[in-house]
Amino acid sequence: MKDMDNIPALMAEIGARAKAAATELAMATAQAKEDALVAAADAVWAARADIIAANTKDMAFGRDKGLSPAMMDRLMLDEDRVASIVEGLRAVAAQSDPIGAAISEWDRPTGLNIKRVRTPLGVIGVIYESRPNVTADAGALCLKSGNAVILRGGSEGFHSSQAIHACLQQGLASAGLPEDAVQLVPTRDRAAVSEMLKATQFIDVIVPRGGKGLVGLVQREARVPVFAHLEGIVHIYIDKAADPVKTLNVVMNAKTRRTGICGAAECLLIHKDVVETIGQGVIKALLDKGVTVDADMKLEFIEGTDKATSDSWGHEYLDMAIAAKVVDDIDDAMTHIRTFGSNHTDCIMTEDQEAADRFTHELDSAILMHNASTQFADGGEFGMGAEIGIATGKMHARGPVGAEQLTSFKYVVTGDGTVRA
Repeated sequence: MKDMDNIPALMAEIGARAKAAATELAMATAQAKEDALVAAADAVWAARADIIAANTKDMAFGRDKGLSPAMMDRLMLDEDRVASIVEGLRAVAAQSDPIGAAISEWDRPTGLNIKRVRTPLGVIGVIYESRPNVTADAGALCLKSGNAVILRGGSEGFHSSQAIHACLQQGLASAGLPEDAVQLVPTRDRAAVSEMLKATQFIDVIVPRGGKGLVGLVQREARVPVFAHLEGIVHIYIDKAADPVKTLNVVMNAKTRRTGICGAAECLLIHKDVVETIGQGVIKALLDKGVTVDADMKLEFIEGTDKATSDSWGHEYLDMAIAAKVVDDIDDAMTHIRTFGSNHTDCIMTEDQEAADRFTHELDSAILMHNASTQFADGGEFGMGAEIGIATGKMHARGPVGAEQLTSFKYVVTGDGTVRA
């Protein structure tokens, strides 16, 4: 695996080793997987200085490449963020092992007992941008769910990912599990991505985690099945029955806590009846915080806003900026979300339970929230320990993809010499 010039051969070797490791890992005990993750967490914390030093190289690379402040924030690791990685690894380790669990069980009049049992998918390919913590999250979740994984991180996080990956392999080795169960593509060459997308003989599913460009490329070119993780065009609809204090707190958190994550709010939809009250108050608070507000003409009376254009709707800012629009009612809001949303996460602020029920029933986003910050759109916050991404498609997995979502199932059918009439 030393010839970095022959990418097809390099990726074929990685794929073959992953497939062999997947067979072994599928039979690993729950205790061995837990031990590997705990050991990996210990290794990450012990190596935190080395990981941060590696990240310093990546930050310099990102600055030279001209990454936006939001992307630089995604890339940056400090001791607190390394501690979060460790916490995520420990949380995944502590979860119940999904493999072998009976999803359902029933008896038939023929005397057969039928169980639907969770089983690993096999080999998962994860292609991601910027965020080196994904190396740990994806590696941990794939390991917990009995899957081997091939990680192809972004060129920006190359050194950070290598440092974190080394800790995952230490964990595997200490637990007697195959180190090839978690492999990191050792080159920035984009040809490696193309090889992964067509490696149907080795990879069972591809998970792209990044911007619209990356996901679009994967969906266009992949011959391997894909869990779609599209951009986060996240809306908050402020209903006429919204509570002003709750709304202010939620919107400010949803937009400004971390602007570069996929759960950050990108568009406000304000009921016409509360434009001059709640709506104006929220927009002024955003402006005071330094957020640029691209507002439609009905909000132009608010000093400091910018004029929205057609490009403002359905735009993922990932920055201290947001679009804002006045809507006639909840139906108008939902029509806008269906037209410009990405089926990721959308929120309604209201004290009217009937309106909340309509919003959550009639919209089909992967995550629908009522009176809660969209920054909670995260596997860790859902109790999954970590996530491999937010799936916005409708096949197999939707929303935060944790260990359980990285499984398929098989049927175990038991009889007693039973024959079919």
